Amino acid sequence: MKKKPLIGLTLDLENNKSYSKFPWYAIRQNYCSAISNMGGIPIPLVYDINSINTIIEKLDGFIITGGAFDINPSYFSEKTKFKTVVTKEDRTEYEIRLCNKVLKKNLPLLGICGGQQLINVIYGGSLIQDINKEVDTSIKHEQPNPRNQTSHTVNIKKNTFLSKIIKKRKINVNSAHHQAVKRVGSGLNVNAVASDGIIEGIEDKNLNFCIGLQWHPEFLIEQSDKQVYKKFLEVAKNNVKR
Repeated sequence: MKKKPLIGLTLDLENNKSYSKFPWYAIRQNYCSAISNMGGIPIPLVYDINSINTIIEKLDGFIITGGAFDINPSYFSEKTKFKTVVTKEDRTEYEIRLCNKVLKKNLPLLGICGGQQLINVIYGGSLIQDINKEVDTSIKHEQPNPRNQTSHTVNIKKNTFLSKIIKKRKINVNSAHHQAVKRVGSGLNVNAVASDGIIEGIEDKNLNFCIGLQWHPEFLIEQSDKQVYKKFLEVAKNNVKR
């Protein structure tokens, strides 16, 4: 019997004094429990760039989590930065270096919300800096209802890896973002789109598992969320090194 796969999850870094007077790492509990409940072992990752090679050797899959921040527009060659854009440079630098090595090793990679946006930028794509200012839409992509409820539908594109996982053309998702994929990175395909045209999913079909999702499947609200995690952990289990 194979051992459970070890899944690395990136952390947020906070400076507000709600938990400590000093900077502290943070991750929402269900990012970890979703992995545990679906048969993996979550391993939170601190921003230690010098340990990335060791981490890659030890772990079996990686999730780039979301957070209350944005990627600096300079990463996709835009000089103008919207006033609503809040960056966390240390986190972005760590995640870019980590992802580049994960992709090179063809290890399972799931990008959630800001994680999808990071994957797109790594592939040379760009981002909508503020949906409300750049897109004419009636969808509230930062939904007013609780995050553990769905708020709009997403259309799954035919003949994509995601469509083979979910096996449905339309699903319900939650939504908590003010940015989105704009120009899709070279080597990526769009696998899901909202009715207003906002890109909700991307993938690299040439890798074992490289998917970005704009919604938050870690809440495991819908069967489609569970199917994504199940497949991700199935691929990661095939990589178990111990």
